[in-house]
Amino acid sequence: MPVTGTDWPGVIGHEWAIDLLAGALLNNRLAHAYLLTGPAFIGKTTLARVFAQALNCGAGDSAPCLSCRSCQLIANDGHPDVRLIEPVLSSSGRTETLRIDQVRGLQRELALSPYEGRYRVAVMTRFQQASLGAANALLKTLEEPPERVVLVLTADSVSPLLPTIVSRCQSLALRPLPLEKVESALLLHWHANEGQANQLAHLSGGRLGLAVRLLTDSHLLDRRREQLDALDALLGEDRAARFRYAEKMTRTKQGTMVRDVLELWSGWWRDVMLTAAWKVGSAPITNVDRKDQIRAAANRYGMESAGAVVRSIQETLRQLDRNANTRLALEVLMLSLPYRYPVVGARHSAALGTLQ
Repeated sequence: MPVTGTDWPGVIGHEWAIDLLAGALLNNRLAHAYLLTGPAFIGKTTLARVFAQALNCGAGDSAPCLSCRSCQLIANDGHPDVRLIEPVLSSSGRTETLRIDQVRGLQRELALSPYEGRYRVAVMTRFQQASLGAANALLKTLEEPPERVVLVLTADSVSPLLPTIVSRCQSLALRPLPLEKVESALLLHWHANEGQANQLAHLSGGRLGLAVRLLTDSHLLDRRREQLDALDALLGEDRAARFRYAEKMTRTKQGTMVRDVLELWSGWWRDVMLTAAWKVGSAPITNVDRKDQIRAAANRYGMESAGAVVRSIQETLRQLDRNANTRLALEVLMLSLPYRYPVVGARHSAALGTLQ
C-alpha cells in the first residue's frame, strides 16, 4: 500500500518528500545522508525532525506516532541518539558559522552504537554557513558512514555547498506551498481570522513557517514595515547616505538578520519586476499590502532594472554565505540600487534612522 503525505502528522505539505522518505524507510532503502534545500522557513527542519521520529518511533512503522517516548524526546530535543546542530555565533557576535569542532564532536558520537533508538540521527541546519574546515571534516563521515547512522543536512540552496558534499547526499528540494494550503493551515491549526490568513499567506510567499511567525509575533510585522520603509528611503538617498546605512546594518544586526532583510528586499523587487512584466490584470505579488507602491516602482524602474536588483541581492546573499565581509558586500549592493529623484526629505531620513 503506498505511503501518502497524510501519514506523517506534524508536517503540512511536501507530500512528495514525505512519500520518498517514508517509502525508503518502509522498504529498508535508506540513504546514509539527505540534503533538504529550500528558502528559510519553508519547513526543512520540521521535516527533518519528523523524519528522525519516524526512524526511531516505538510503533515501528514508516510514520511517527508522535506520542511514544522516542517521538516525545525527539520533539523536545532530548533523545540521546538524535542531535540537532546549528551554526553558532562568532566571537564578534555578528556572524553564525557551523564550526569544525562541532563536526568533530558529532563524529565521535556517531562512531558509537545507538543508545536507545534504532538509528543515530544528526540534523545539521543551515549547512551553507559551515566553514570550509567543517565541510571537509564531514566528508570523511559521508564517504565512510557508520552503520545505523542517518545524516540530514539543510541549506537554502546547493550553490554554496561543496560539490563533494552534495554528491554524497540524496537531495530533496522543498518548494513553497500553494497559498491556499498556507491560508487553510493558518485557519485550522493556528486559528487566524480570514483576513489575517489571506494576507499572511501572501506575505510568506508559501512558506508556512514564516506565516506562523508573522501571525504569532506582531513585532515581526512592525520590523518588516520598517525594513521596507528603509528600502524605499534608500532609493532617494545619495551614495554617502547609502554607505552609512550599510555600516549601520553591519554594526547593529547579526548575520542571520542581515540575510532576512535582504530576502525581504529581494521579494519586494521581484514583485516590482513581475508587475512591470505583467500586461493584463494584477501580477501575483507577495507584498500585497504594498501593491500601490510596487506599481509605482514598476512604472518608474521597469522590468530590466528591477530584475538587475534582484540578481544583485541574490549575489550578495551568496557572498555572505561564503563568509564575505558583510559591510563590503552591502556597500557593493548599495551601488546597484537605482536612484529616485529628487532626493527625498525628512520622512525618508526618519525611515533610515530606524537602525540608529
